[in-house]
Amino acid sequence: MLDFTSFYAQLASNKLHKWLESLPAQLACWNKDALHGDFKQWQKVIANLPATKSSLTELKSAVQFGTPNDISAGEAQQIRYLLQQLKPWRKGPFSIHGIDIDTEWRSDFKWDRVLPHIAPLHNRFVLDVGCGSGYHLWRMRGEGAEFVVGIDPSQLFYAQFQAIKHFNPDPAVNLIPIGIDDMPVLKQFDTVFSMGVLYHRRSPLDFLQQLKNQLRPGGELILETLVVEGDEHTVLVPGERYAKMRNVWFIPSVAALTHWLQRLGFSNVRLADLNHTSLAEQRKTEWMENESLIDFLDATDHSKTIEGYPAPLRAVIIANNQN
Repeated sequence: MLDFTSFYAQLASNKLHKWLESLPAQLACWNKDALHGDFKQWQKVIANLPATKSSLTELKSAVQFGTPNDISAGEAQQIRYLLQQLKPWRKGPFSIHGIDIDTEWRSDFKWDRVLPHIAPLHNRFVLDVGCGSGYHLWRMRGEGAEFVVGIDPSQLFYAQFQAIKHFNPDPAVNLIPIGIDDMPVLKQFDTVFSMGVLYHRRSPLDFLQQLKNQLRPGGELILETLVVEGDEHTVLVPGERYAKMRNVWFIPSVAALTHWLQRLGFSNVRLADLNHTSLAEQRKTEWMENESLIDFLDATDHSKTIEGYPAPLRAVIIANNQN
């Protein structure tokens, strides 16, 4: 049974206290019903991580806890072995006492594209919807966010987050293993991020409304998603797969997405960045040995996916909650 008592205590003392009306029961059900066999093994991995003292904590330019000199050679070998039991590592990178977890995605590239365009996070309550293993949560904290919550229902992502937090048990950085459908209407977060999620949702407007439901009036939404070129009427609905992914439903143009957000009551909608995903940003590594971007693109024309659709083009859209 996982213990969320300290998180509940924090909620009780801050502006998210309404969440306590539903969250404990949801997590009790998750503990009881949702866990598959691998999760128990992952918990053993985390329990076996050695206790260490970190002489360095870096969150502004990277996610780095400790240096090689903080631990013995035996501890380094043990940590590397245990963290490798949590593969595949998709979002990162992380550095733990000089052990570099070279993840499939260079999520720092995305962060560097996003950060210059957003309102400062200092003293903000921040929610990251679909946060993966939590790389960006730590970068948000590094920018001075007061309280950072990520939600993602993946059990492996949760275990990976636990492993990283073992080396920096900051109570202000939390990952809760639920999805946006499980969130009550809180309207309290100053900033809501959702990066790489919209195209996985069967009902994108409902999803955007769910994000809006978490923002205080005037709060800021940072939305990063796949887009296609076109006018406000252009939306790609792929066939069975897009870049070998089965769960891709709607890929709008920037103009169409802007229109959706405005219809839902967002204001000041603006495009902050447009970027073709590169083979340097998403690739196989020793920490993620499955297929990656190179396998999803047409072998003779990298401007197309293997199915013939436009290759991944990602936009960062920023908007404010009007009410």
